[in-house]
Amino acid sequence: MTTEASATLMIIVLCWILLIIADAAVGGLLKLVSGIPFRKAFVWGLLSLLIPPLAISYGALIERNCFRIKKVSISFENLPEAFDGYRIVHISDIHARSFIGREKNLAKGIDKINRLNPDITAFTGDLITLAPDELDSLAPILSRIKSKTFSVLGNHDYSIYSHASEQERQVHLEDLIARKNEMGWELLLDEHRIISKGTDSIAIIGVQNTSPSRHFPSKGDLKKASKGTEGMFRIVLSHDPMHWENEILGQDYPLTLSGHTHAMQLSLLGWSPSSMLFDQYRGLYTTGCQSLYVNPGLGETIFPARIGVRPEITVITLNRRAGNR
Repeated sequence: MTTEASATLMIIVLCWILLIIADAAVGGLLKLVSGIPFRKAFVWGLLSLLIPPLAISYGALIERNCFRIKKVSISFENLPEAFDGYRIVHISDIHARSFIGREKNLAKGIDKINRLNPDITAFTGDLITLAPDELDSLAPILSRIKSKTFSVLGNHDYSIYSHASEQERQVHLEDLIARKNEMGWELLLDEHRIISKGTDSIAIIGVQNTSPSRHFPSKGDLKKASKGTEGMFRIVLSHDPMHWENEILGQDYPLTLSGHTHAMQLSLLGWSPSSMLFDQYRGLYTTGCQSLYVNPGLGETIFPARIGVRPEITVITLNRRAGNR
């Protein structure tokens, strides 16, 4: 059992004990106030207490292992004609630590990506949770992605949540960059790549983690990454979706791809607590001629479960608006 799983189990047990105590107190109170038999109130309370652990067990054993393929089509007026129908697989937040011991499941996800046969794959950060050695058993699997894969760094990729010193974190970052190169992924560190088809071109712009929140590192330089792409159709890869409203929106960047939120790995009847923290937390958002897609990720942090938020492989098809054909 992983450290996260053990910690989650302990938390569940402690919470359940506290809830049983609370249930007994409520049962006693109901008997005094309304005359409801203590045993009846207590038993019904116990039955209701089974819901949270059952939901978490389902999320840990079933839903986190069921990859969802979501297809999204987005139309743009200024998309070059040669890129009409261009297909991008967007994945994010693998958090390699959460797949240790579940390598076969990750391999199934990679097989799904390859069967989609996209033009490119875009990964929007948080490949690891704490340190690059999480990739020891997973890098060979991730390197199987057949399409050209562009990636950026997320907040976890800087090892800021480990107990490492600042110098050790720098070593970890260099190790992570080397491992990505070995996997065949092209890491964009405040830089861009131009993709050409015939006489048409688009730019893939990748920035380091950039966030207006003081809780997350903000190291990206969008201007530096974009230099030389002025006037082109530009796709930005930026881990934190808050970067979109904070800097990207209102400028000439038609499409931004992000991750980070995981939709808090929890959604009940379409509502996620993540919506209380992020204005854009899951799915497609469009303002004017600009669109943002937030992928809820493949892996997990905090607790090893997903409830109502399956790990997602997004297939984004770029379309040129009919009026421009």
